[in-house]
Amino acid sequence: MKKIIYLVMSAVLFFTACGSSKRVVVKEEALPSWYAQPPLSNAKELYAVGDGKDKQEAITNALTLLLSTLSVSISSKQSAKTVVREGTYHNSSDATYVNETQSEIQKISVTNYELLKSEKLGFKHYAVLVKVDKKKFFDGLKRELAQKFQLIESQEKNISDKNALAQLAFYKKSLNSLENLQNTLAVMSVLQTSFNTKVFLEKYEKIQKKHDKLLQSISFWVDANYKALASPIAKGLSAKKLMIKKLNNQKHFRVYVNADIKRASAYGFTLARSNITIKTKDAHSNVIATNSINLIGQSSQGYSIAKQDLVKKLNKLIQKEGIAKVLNLDIN
Repeated sequence: MKKIIYLVMSAVLFFTACGSSKRVVVKEEALPSWYAQPPLSNAKELYAVGDGKDKQEAITNALTLLLSTLSVSISSKQSAKTVVREGTYHNSSDATYVNETQSEIQKISVTNYELLKSEKLGFKHYAVLVKVDKKKFFDGLKRELAQKFQLIESQEKNISDKNALAQLAFYKKSLNSLENLQNTLAVMSVLQTSFNTKVFLEKYEKIQKKHDKLLQSISFWVDANYKALASPIAKGLSAKKLMIKKLNNQKHFRVYVNADIKRASAYGFTLARSNITIKTKDAHSNVIATNSINLIGQSSQGYSIAKQDLVKKLNKLIQKEGIAKVLNLDIN
C-alpha cells in the first residue's frame, strides 16, 4: 500500500513539474499612447478617453467624463455665489453642490461627437478617444432648446378651448420637458462665453407664470352622500395647492362622492363594506373623470367606528396612490 501511495505522489510531482516548465506568461498589453496621454481640450475642441466592456460603454464613459469637466468648470464659475438647499445656507463650492451640479450636467446628451480612436485591449475591454467640437455641441443644444419651445408654442394654440385642468396639465407637462433648462444654459455659457441666456429664460418664465396663474385660479368643492368621505378628497386636492372653495366660474370643478355602504360582520368584527363612486364635473356639469373604489372599514366597537375606519382607509389610499389616481384625474 505504501508503495502505491509513493508511486502516485511521484507521478503527481512529475506532471506538476512538467506543467510548471511549460507555463505561458501572458505579457500585459500596453495602453495606447493616445489613451495614456490624450490630447488636451482647447478653445475649439473637447477631448476625453474612456473604457468599458464594449465599444458603446467605453464611448458613454468617455462622454460622461467630458461632461464632468464641463460641470467642474461651471461649479468653479459659481464658487463665489451662495445658494439655498432645503433651508440651509451652503457655499456653492461645497462638495455636495458640486456633485449635484455634475449629476445634473451629465443628464445632457452629447450626440455630435467624433470617435477618433477605438481599440480592443483584451477580453471585454475596449478603450476609445472621442472629440467634441464646441461650436457644433453648442449649436446642437441651442437647436434642441429652440425646437422644444416651438413645439410648446404650437401646441399652446390648441388648448384655449380646453377646461382649466387640461390647460394646467399642458403647462405642467411643458415645464417638465424643460426641467434641465438651467443646466443646459450653463453648459452653453461655458461652450460660448458670449452666449446670452435671456431669450430662453424669458420664454420659460412666461410658461411658468401661466401655469402659476391657472393653479391659483382653479377651485374645487367636494360633496359626499356620507359627508365624512369628503374630507380626505379635499385634503388630497389641497396638497396639490388647489383651492377648496364654493365658487361659480369657468375654472371651478365639483367632485361627487357616492358611497354604497353595507353593514356586515366577520370573525367578531363589524364591517362597513363600500363601493365608492367618484365623479368630477366641470363648470358646465360635464363629467371629466370617474372612478370606482371598493373599501372595507372594520371595528370591534360597532358600525359607526367601522365607518370611521372606512374614512381612514380612503385617506391612506390617497396617501399611497395619490389624489390624481384616486380621482382618475390628470392633476399631477
